[in-house]
Amino acid sequence: GYMIWFQVIRRPVIEGNIYNTRQDPAADNVIRGDIVSESGEPLAVTTVDYTGNEIRSYPYGRMFAHILGYATNGRSGLEAALNSQMMSTHTSLLSQLQNTDSDQKEKGDSVVVTLDPRLQQAAWYALGDYKGAVVILEPDTGRILAMVSKPDFDPNTIASDWEYLVSDESSSVLLNRALQGLYPPGSIFKVLTALYYLQEHDDIYEDYLFDCQGAVTQSDVTITCYNSIVHGQESLRSAFANSCNTAFATIGLSLSHTGFRKLSESFLFNHSLPVDLPHSKSVFALEKNSSVGEQMTTAIGQGNTLVTPMHMAMIAATVANAGTMMRPWCVSRVVAADGSVVSETKPEIYDELMSVEEAAIIGSFMQETVLSGTGTLLGGNGYTVAGKTGSAEYETGGATGTHSWFIGYTGVEDPDLAIAVIAEDGGTGSSTAVPIAKRIFDTYYYG
Repeated sequence: GYMIWFQVIRRPVIEGNIYNTRQDPAADNVIRGDIVSESGEPLAVTTVDYTGNEIRSYPYGRMFAHILGYATNGRSGLEAALNSQMMSTHTSLLSQLQNTDSDQKEKGDSVVVTLDPRLQQAAWYALGDYKGAVVILEPDTGRILAMVSKPDFDPNTIASDWEYLVSDESSSVLLNRALQGLYPPGSIFKVLTALYYLQEHDDIYEDYLFDCQGAVTQSDVTITCYNSIVHGQESLRSAFANSCNTAFATIGLSLSHTGFRKLSESFLFNHSLPVDLPHSKSVFALEKNSSVGEQMTTAIGQGNTLVTPMHMAMIAATVANAGTMMRPWCVSRVVAADGSVVSETKPEIYDELMSVEEAAIIGSFMQETVLSGTGTLLGGNGYTVAGKTGSAEYETGGATGTHSWFIGYTGVEDPDLAIAVIAEDGGTGSSTAVPIAKRIFDTYYYG
């Protein structure tokens, strides 16, 4: 029974594991299937040269490097996750018999993915020379439309570049930062802080007022607003839009530790994401006995809180989708070489994580961020945006810096895209991540 389970039920998972570098069992009889976009553009293809050698090539080179992965020197990305599908064939029995009689290999099934080459290209160019990541989702379906991680590599030359890639520890080129990079979220985490405050004060949140003096001290911990800006009288909406650290740090002191943790974990902190690709778990570390400093820093997305860009894109998409989190997916269908459809994917709800009313309130706060707060560059461009900026401070091995974040969505009345952008050492969210997002949105709406 165990052998049947291992060889039949677990076979696709085992064959697709990135650490499984053995020869594909079907390679003697099957030519690896292709990966194509929904518009039919080839993203990863196998051709056979005049000597019979099979060559795997990637027409877009570096642009899809991490999400597509590679199939030489082991496998990664979709090349690993979908290995079993592409090394299987579902052409007609007659075709298979004819190829067997002529001693020809059968073409494996092709995978049609949701990735949009135009958006992927826009995100790749917009991120520029920054290390970091961009993730773009369709809020109401969970379709992954783009996923960029930098620094990147050329999957066409993975074999010749392998020694350099695996030895370059400083850049972690092979790491898919979109799924596996863990970063302090900074102020983008205020989406959840504000949500939990709403849930604890649903009847009086509109009466919230805070007098920001640019800094606040409790015990031996001082929290400052960016550049010690004095915001003055702040409502909850304006404190969110202006990313007022002192207001949110003070809010953090009033929140139930266990309740805040429960909310965050319902949003998948400390849990695996419903994503069929290798990824890291985001971390929410606030405990029942956490210190005052930990309460304050957690509320503003600092301290020991860590997130992945994919996770934050999912949270932005949840707000856009009226509180419903969809399972992210990127395989639209599997198609045999004769054109017959082997399987199709349909959108799937993960969970209802906030009420429609709560999502509308948080969404209005995010709209205010673009209208009058730290994301005003995204206003007045002919399309509507709701978002949150973040400037996440970090310290590693004595070195300090600030990562630039933006999360949000476009088409606020009928959302089109949900996005997460991080530019490592990019400074404030408004100075770097917001312009990156704008460039992507401009391409999406205007070409």
